[in-house]
Amino acid sequence: MNRNGSSVLHNRSFLRLWIARIFSTSAFQMLSVAIGWQMYALTDSAFQLGLVGLAQFLPMLLLTLPAGQTADRYDRRTIVYLCQLMESVVVLLLVLGSMQGWLGSLHLLIAAAILGACRTFEGPASAALVPDIVDREQLPKAAAWSASAMQTAMIVGPSLGGVLVVWGTAAAYIASLGALLVSTVLIFFVKTVHFVKKLDTVNMDTFLSGLRFVFARKIILGTISLDLFAVLLGGATALLPIFAEDILKTGSLGLGLLRSAPAVGAIVVSLILTRYSVERAIGKTLFASLVVFALATILFGVSHNFWLSLFALFLIGASDVVSVVIRSTLVQVNTPQEMQGRVNAVNSLFIGTSNQLGEFESGTMAGLVGAVPATVIGGLGTLAISFIWMYWLFPVLRTQKTYTAEKG
Repeated sequence: MNRNGSSVLHNRSFLRLWIARIFSTSAFQMLSVAIGWQMYALTDSAFQLGLVGLAQFLPMLLLTLPAGQTADRYDRRTIVYLCQLMESVVVLLLVLGSMQGWLGSLHLLIAAAILGACRTFEGPASAALVPDIVDREQLPKAAAWSASAMQTAMIVGPSLGGVLVVWGTAAAYIASLGALLVSTVLIFFVKTVHFVKKLDTVNMDTFLSGLRFVFARKIILGTISLDLFAVLLGGATALLPIFAEDILKTGSLGLGLLRSAPAVGAIVVSLILTRYSVERAIGKTLFASLVVFALATILFGVSHNFWLSLFALFLIGASDVVSVVIRSTLVQVNTPQEMQGRVNAVNSLFIGTSNQLGEFESGTMAGLVGAVPATVIGGLGTLAISFIWMYWLFPVLRTQKTYTAEKG
């Protein structure tokens, strides 16, 4: 790691974007806790919990490529701004439905689907905004600060959501709405400084150009596909309501702490990375973080002690953020400015697949074999994927030393 002074937060637009991400991600995390808790309370079904993740994933699968086109054709700041306004409307309806008592499992799935669609357009535009407002040499630092914003939100959001659902899910939805509105205002005042080439025409060639770009570069393809398959198998967060309620028996407050534990580990490491950035042995560091992630997932699965479970989740978050920073920096450094939207859309699809579809996989597996075996199997699967990628499919990724990759 290299110690290097950074002035990225002196950039007011980046600072506004950074704070906005804390608020918007906090809102989404509170929504995840509230929707998951309400769904499980209504249905008492692990499978229904998995359907929430599937409802968010399907719009992402269908809309990712159009979202990338949109991010490269129109003002990215405006896209993020409009998406957050639409999300606010959905959350307002969740507030009304909870307070008036008509909100059911189907309504929760519809809300999750609409929120997933909005975030499909918001994600690539927000990611592509970073190279628009900071210099290229500051991207590793910006990625680390962005990760810290995300993980700060993943501490505040689940904890606050877990506390607020004690007073009813409407309280969590109201807090989410307030956070989204704050984020929307901050995004409105973000200013871009780097020129972005606009697409002249929309055709099949430009529509698929992001996919072709990713598949033509083994470093980028190996990195984001590693996230797709490893986290798809190793994600246990969708099962946390089951662990909190049935295994650890901690209730909603314990659920909030469990949801926050990975973020605590992640923010500690991400803040270290803002000062000591990873600039050597990129590939080996990436795979080492995945191995720790897998082993920590297995430890969480077999633990029946609340504090040991918190420690395992802390390790999951700490190791995962190293992968997040490396992956996001690799993508941004090796992508031309005019293609940032399309490539980040493909990246978002892979990330969203590993998260939302991973929740569906975890819920389905838990419904078949139980939450504990499902989590252990997922951790073992992540470990296997790491070694397959490292020594068979993408050995060039293991030997990658710096962020600048050769084409091919």
